[in-house]
Amino acid sequence: MKLSDPAAYIPSVPPKWVKRLAQVGLAAKGVVYCLLGILALVASLELGRGTREINRKEVFLFIEELFLGKVLLLVVAAGLACYCVWRLLQALTDTEGKGTGVKGLVYRVRYGSSGAFYALLTFVAAKLAVSSSSSDGEGIRQAFITEVLQKPLGQWLVIFGAALIGLGGAYFIYEGFFERYRKKIKEARLGYKAEETMIKTGKMGYVSRGTVWGVFSYLLLRAALNAKRGNVESAFHFLESTAHGAYLLGAVALGLICYSVFVLMEARFRYSSK
Repeated sequence: MKLSDPAAYIPSVPPKWVKRLAQVGLAAKGVVYCLLGILALVASLELGRGTREINRKEVFLFIEELFLGKVLLLVVAAGLACYCVWRLLQALTDTEGKGTGVKGLVYRVRYGSSGAFYALLTFVAAKLAVSSSSSDGEGIRQAFITEVLQKPLGQWLVIFGAALIGLGGAYFIYEGFFERYRKKIKEARLGYKAEETMIKTGKMGYVSRGTVWGVFSYLLLRAALNAKRGNVESAFHFLESTAHGAYLLGAVALGLICYSVFVLMEARFRYSSK
C-alpha cells in the first residue's frame, strides 16, 4: 500500500544539517539518560535520594542546581530541540529512506512520536531554565491524568495510552535481547572495540529502558482501572519499593547508564559512513 508522501511538499534539507542535528540531539539525549541513570543509582545506594521519586524532570532539576545550572539547562534544551527537529525530519521528509509502504510508515510514525515526546522534555527543560521557581512536574502529570480520567471515555484513553507505552517497552526489550541494532552498527564499519562496546551497552540499555517503560505502563493502567486521581508513582520509586528493589533499581540504573554510552557513541558515529 502506497500513500502520498509528505516529503513531496516539504523543501529538502541539506544532508550536513541533518547530520549535525542528529549528532547534537543524540548527545543531549545521552546526557539526560546518563544523569537519569546516575540519579537512580544513587537512590539504589540510598545516598540521600532513596525516598525521592526520580523522573526526567528530576534530571533537569539536578542540572539546575549545578554551577551555571540555568545556562546548562538551556544548552540541554537546545540539544533536545535539535533531536526533536531531526526526528520530525525523519518522519516528514524520510531522510532514512523508509518509503511510504506500511512498514516504512510505521517507522516514520515512530520517529514522529519520538520527536513529539522529546519536544515535551525540551519544553520542561526550557521552562525550568527561564523560570525563577521550580514547579512540581509530578503534580502536573498527575493532574493531567486526573483530568483525562474525568472526561467521557477518559478511562479508555488512559488504558490505550498505557497499552501504547507497554508496547513501546516490549519493543525496546525485544530490540535489546535480539540486538536488532547490530546491523546498523556493522554497516558503520567502526573499529572492533567501538563496535563491541556499542553492541554490549545497547543490549543492556534497551532492556533497561524497556523495563522502565513497562513499569510505567503498569502503573498508568492500574491508575485507570482503579479510577483514582491519576496517582501514577515514579517507575523508579515503584522498582525500589518492590522486594529486592534496591538491587533491581541498581541494575536498571546501570542499564540506563549503558544506554547513555550507546547513544553518545551513536552521536559520534551516526552517518559517519555517509
